[in-house]
Amino acid sequence: MSGSKPLGSPPTTFDEIITEEQSLTLPHFTSDDAFALGTALRTRLRQVTDRPAVINIVLANNQQLLFHATSRPGTVPENDNWVLRKRNLVLRFGFSTWAAHVVFEGNEEKFKERFQLGEKAGDYAIHGGGVPLRVKGVEGPVGAIVVSGLAQEEDHEVIVECLQAFLASTASQDV
Repeated sequence: MSGSKPLGSPPTTFDEIITEEQSLTLPHFTSDDAFALGTALRTRLRQVTDRPAVINIVLANNQQLLFHATSRPGTVPENDNWVLRKRNLVLRFGFSTWAAHVVFEGNEEKFKERFQLGEKAGDYAIHGGGVPLRVKGVEGPVGAIVVSGLAQEEDHEVIVECLQAFLASTASQDV
């Protein structure tokens, strides 16, 4: 897509990823915030690629769906399966799917063995694109934001960039 800044590259060590995730702690998170983040993600995805992706935002405590949309026509039901698996990982472990991918070097068997998941291993995806939503003063993630449809590092990075922009806009509004 011409004229738009391409996506950056995500960090490549667990410590860098966790530091980045902590820097994305929000001052608040409401359904209005979920809608603003979701529409920003959809817009950004449309700027950087012609490929379709699914955007999904849920609350952590009850997995209430706050936002779900596609960036373009052409997604398939399998995208929603990836969304579910990425979301499950974020909500169970409290860190991004990209962090899990880096720690386990993309080795799903190693991940499965480490957490003794057995047949449940298929419920989780260690592929970038799921990020915890954190709020200042609240312990643990309050939600999860997931993108599925691009390369996993792009799925992750588009979320990070949109959260950074959201934080910047929130900071300017609070001044």
